[in-house]
Amino acid sequence: MRLSARRKTSLEIDDYLDLLNLAARLGDAKWQKEIIGKLEGLLAELADVQQQ
Repeated sequence: MRLSARRKTSLEIDDYLDLLNLAARLGDAKWQKEIIGKLEGLLAELADVQQQ
């Protein structure tokens, strides 16, 4: 179960990094901040999964 949660979180991070690149290309600073906040949460979640 932990492996699949780790994989899911990693895929979400990849998706959000793609969105962050798009937001940067569009020059949308507000969207970039929102995405960065979401990424920080996902990274914390990934760290929790790895500790289990």
